[in-house]
Amino acid sequence: MGVPPLYRSPRLSMDEQVLDALRQVIDPELGINIVDLGLVYSAEREGGQVRVAMTLTTPGCPLAQRLTDMVEAAIWRHVPGVEAVEVRLVWSPPWKPAMMSEAARARLGGR
Repeated sequence: MGVPPLYRSPRLSMDEQVLDALRQVIDPELGINIVDLGLVYSAEREGGQVRVAMTLTTPGCPLAQRLTDMVEAAIWRHVPGVEAVEVRLVWSPPWKPAMMSEAARARLGGR
């Protein structure tokens, strides 16, 4: 699967093992993992430190804390050797449906 094409950029760091862990995090409202939704902007690992920058489908999302807690838990559970996890919510660029993978768009009926 990998990262949606919009985010394949040298300026963003994506650790595949961290991304695999984040694919376990399913958006409770949409039923699709946050990587395929295009919510993960960066996923870095340096030694035992993991840093994730992500967004939400809307700044007023009532599930913000729940999703960031789920991200942190997935990293602790699925990435060996983790000593610290930092999850940041960012709003630039704003999320839009074009950021989803083809599989996510198909699952949501081509939105």
